[in-house]
Amino acid sequence: MVPRPQTSAAGVLALLSEPEPLVKQHALRSLNNLVPQFWAEISEHIEVIEDLYEGEALPKDARDMAALITSKVYYYLAEYDEALHFALGAGHAFEAEHSVPGSEEFVETVVSKAIDRYIQLRAAEEAGERIEEIDERLLDIIEGIFKRCIDDGEYRQALGIALESSRLDIITNIYKQTKDITLLSYVIEALLDSSFSLHYRIKVLHHILPLFPPLTANSSHVNAITRVHVTLSQKSLTVDLLTSLVAAGEKEKNLLAYQFAFDLLEGGTQDYLEEVRSGLPEGAEGFEKQAYDNLRKILSGEESIRLYLDFLQRNNHVDLLILKETKESLDPRSSIYHTALTLQNAYMHSGTNSDAFLRNNLDWLGRASNWSKFSATAALGVIHKGNVGESMRLLGPYLPADGAAGANAGPGSSPFSEGGALYALGLVNAGRGKDVLGFLQNKLGSVQEEVVQHGAALGLGVAGMGTGNLEAFNNLKTILFMDSAIAGEAAGYAMGLVMLGTGHGESIEEMLSYSHETQHEKIIRGLAIGVALIYYGRQEEADPTVERLLAEKDPILRYGGVYTLALAYAGTSNNHAVKKLLHIAVSDTSDDVRRAAVTSLAFLLFKNPGQVPRLVQLLSESYNPHVRCGATLALGISCAGTGSQDAIDILEPMTKDPVDFVRQGAFISLAMILVQQTEASSPSLASTRALFSKVITDKHEDPMARFGASIAQGLIDAGGRNVTITLQSRAGANNMGAIVGMTMFCQFWYWYPLAHCACLAFEPTGIIGLTDELRAPVFEVISNAKPSLFAYPAPAKPPTKETVEKVATAVLSTTAKAKAREKTKEKEKAASEGHAMDTDEKPEVKQEIKDVEMKDDAEVKAEGTSSTKPGEGLSSSSSSSKRERRAPEPTFEKLANCSRVTPAQLSHIVFPSDCRFQPVRPVSTVPTAKLSLTARKTEKYLSGGGIIMLLDQKPGESIEWVAPFGAQEGGDADAGASAAPAAEGADATRGTDGAQEANPPPPFEYPFGNDA
Repeated sequence: MVPRPQTSAAGVLALLSEPEPLVKQHALRSLNNLVPQFWAEISEHIEVIEDLYEGEALPKDARDMAALITSKVYYYLAEYDEALHFALGAGHAFEAEHSVPGSEEFVETVVSKAIDRYIQLRAAEEAGERIEEIDERLLDIIEGIFKRCIDDGEYRQALGIALESSRLDIITNIYKQTKDITLLSYVIEALLDSSFSLHYRIKVLHHILPLFPPLTANSSHVNAITRVHVTLSQKSLTVDLLTSLVAAGEKEKNLLAYQFAFDLLEGGTQDYLEEVRSGLPEGAEGFEKQAYDNLRKILSGEESIRLYLDFLQRNNHVDLLILKETKESLDPRSSIYHTALTLQNAYMHSGTNSDAFLRNNLDWLGRASNWSKFSATAALGVIHKGNVGESMRLLGPYLPADGAAGANAGPGSSPFSEGGALYALGLVNAGRGKDVLGFLQNKLGSVQEEVVQHGAALGLGVAGMGTGNLEAFNNLKTILFMDSAIAGEAAGYAMGLVMLGTGHGESIEEMLSYSHETQHEKIIRGLAIGVALIYYGRQEEADPTVERLLAEKDPILRYGGVYTLALAYAGTSNNHAVKKLLHIAVSDTSDDVRRAAVTSLAFLLFKNPGQVPRLVQLLSESYNPHVRCGATLALGISCAGTGSQDAIDILEPMTKDPVDFVRQGAFISLAMILVQQTEASSPSLASTRALFSKVITDKHEDPMARFGASIAQGLIDAGGRNVTITLQSRAGANNMGAIVGMTMFCQFWYWYPLAHCACLAFEPTGIIGLTDELRAPVFEVISNAKPSLFAYPAPAKPPTKETVEKVATAVLSTTAKAKAREKTKEKEKAASEGHAMDTDEKPEVKQEIKDVEMKDDAEVKAEGTSSTKPGEGLSSSSSSSKRERRAPEPTFEKLANCSRVTPAQLSHIVFPSDCRFQPVRPVSTVPTAKLSLTARKTEKYLSGGGIIMLLDQKPGESIEWVAPFGAQEGGDADAGASAAPAAEGADATRGTDGAQEANPPPPFEYPFGNDA
């Protein structure tokens, strides 16, 4: 007989009122199984069950069962705090519930709530707040969780809970038990890429750093150690590490020290690197002294600048036909179009030192006037970026002469070209400007023309980025107090750049105070962004200022508050900051503030690019065009260089948006995402490039859209197609210069010359192997991928002129028949008269007269192209079919030293086992087998590549060195570098092998003309 299903718990609940304890115990055991089905009915008697738990009438196991039932009822009522409270009182009954089928969700929820409660109490305890002692029963649950995780091998889960609950002892115990270095690297990554407070980060890093074993060749934790030192930026720790490596007296350790110094250079600030450099000892004569001298040379940036300059010149693949097409399509008399082509050329040639396009188009260049001239001169700084040694010589013809501005005798002298040259000088020396700071400060104080002051201030800010130089700050403050809109705006930006990341309170108060006094919107905007730059990376320290700025009535100051929040928490994915930005994006009354709030999401989430498309998808469909524009830039900046198809799918419809500046943002963002992608990795590449060209050549398109497409063409082929756009270093740390560069680039909405700062985010992508002599040997590595997957784009084809072919005259059939009849009559008449006509040599051959078919031009042309010569029809078709059967593409290729290797390609790079030179650190931290092509696009970062120190497996044998660029026989015509002859007597510079390389082309003055 089938038992009837139970329809109510009323009978069992009635048993709870019985006086007999055994009956109550039976009722509780029965109710425990009925709670999932009748929890609503049981909840009406919850007070009775609670009394049984709190009373002493029942034995311990029965009271535990009452607590468990109460916890379950509160769980179904979504009162999770109460559910946790009674679960803690259930004791062994709750532990036994882990193994009961159907209770998994209840147990998991209560355990999660217990972890959250424990983390909350521990955080309050760490902050010094007075709290009650943590419940021992809660501690037992947490300790049980740790034990189960460790026993099951779920170490990362245990480390995550330990990290959030400040249980550093658990981290230490797990590492001592496993000796797994990857677990420590995981902790570093989780700590630095999540929303932990700055104080807590420093505490944990100091605790974890001693746990790492000493560095050895191919250590998997080189990048983690680099991130720790860059984050802490403590001179003593870094100097101790470098001296310990050098003191070992081994070539391998020296190479590791050099590698560590090169990696530090990418993420460290100027003042930190200078402190480390000055803190290194001189060392004993010989091997040790040479090692310390090399370290000082590396930390100064001299070596990396030299190597990357040679790399960009050697591999320059700029397609000048693209620039030519843009020049022919955009009217040079229009200032916006002239600036667009200037920026496109500057981006495409960034760091290559190639000004061939400018030299070949002097007439176009001579049309620049006023601020277009400023931008054109400043573009030289982008083209020659990093050429620190030659910067004064290259820009000499345009820099202000000693004395008043405009005193130059050159024909191109004007305040605009002089101001642009000072700005260019700062861009060339960006982040490494200690040698030109004095010169820029001198010019800033000596000139009176506000345009020149504008350029000098911007140049000083970019060159002195992050130095914290108070003298420079005070000089800029003097310019600010002159209350000139043009010079004051640049001074505001520059003050923030000089004090970048210092959180200097006095400076911030002065800037905010003056922002309320001045009436110039340009100055207010410069100061607002300047304050944001000063709070870069300061996290919770910036919160009071952020709240203060967001509460301002002036929308420009609220705009600055948005960027202050974004830069303070850059790269942390802080949930609180993300929520605040999303709230501002849909609630602020100013369109500019809303656009900035959406754009700023990129600076918070660029280490998790896969999250951004989902986050901004709805915002990209907003009714407000400013919000849509912000969504485009958020996608472009956060997903730059990833080829993310999710981001592309959102952006492609936005290229047809009815609002011009939304289309502009979509073009720019598509270029950022598709930089260094191929048609094999991103099917959208070809259509996107064609779209850029179509928009530029369409004279009916809006100027703003054409401006955006032109910039996009420059960004997608930036740096001779040898750089990517990224906001993080190869070790995974925040790339301060790149973040600042993109922040300044976003301000081109108000001021086009700030778009030049995008070059600060350009990161060369290649492998440059060096020996202990800091010279590049000749060797090859293997890329285990099809060459087409990471090949350079095919060069653009020049447009072909269509040849007009003559078409045979159509003859009507009736006309042909009439002529044939006339001809037949003449033949018969001649035959009857006894003599034949001269034209009828073979009268016996009669041909049938047929109608002549009329054909149109297309058919005639098709016949002409498909016709073959007599006797070659079959052989021609067979040979063409052979040509169609192409040989299969190889599955790998060999790459020489100093070749381009894209970030996605790094995981495929292998040093052959028989190669004489082997790297001292892994080329990539991500194995090829674990990373598919689609997975690469959502990976947080792919570390490796860049400058790699090599261990010589055959010391003592002769080494063939890579010749410096320009020293090869006949030059390198394919590299696209300028072919201008070298100036006689000019100082030569060093190539990759440290030897003398060919002299650079001579400087010349562009035909700007005078502004009189």
